[in-house]
Amino acid sequence: MHARVVMYSSGVCPYCTMAERLLKAKGIDDIEKIRIDLDPQQRTLMMEKTGRRTVPQIYIGDTHVGGFDDLSALDREGKLDPLLQMG
Repeated sequence: MHARVVMYSSGVCPYCTMAERLLKAKGIDDIEKIRIDLDPQQRTLMMEKTGRRTVPQIYIGDTHVGGFDDLSALDREGKLDPLLQMG
């Protein structure tokens, strides 16, 4: 059982694609994507929740991981797998 993964993203976002690729390599096939380019209200909600304007913004379970660089850093530190296993 994997933790729920939610990713705020947009259609033309290379970092969103890289984040999705990294998560899929970890066995996460079910990523709940919230497209802020299609729903401007979601961008506002994302900014209120995260304090950030850029995508992707990734949540694993209740933990706000941040963007692709944050996700990648967690993976390098060996902290991403344990986070994904919670659930």
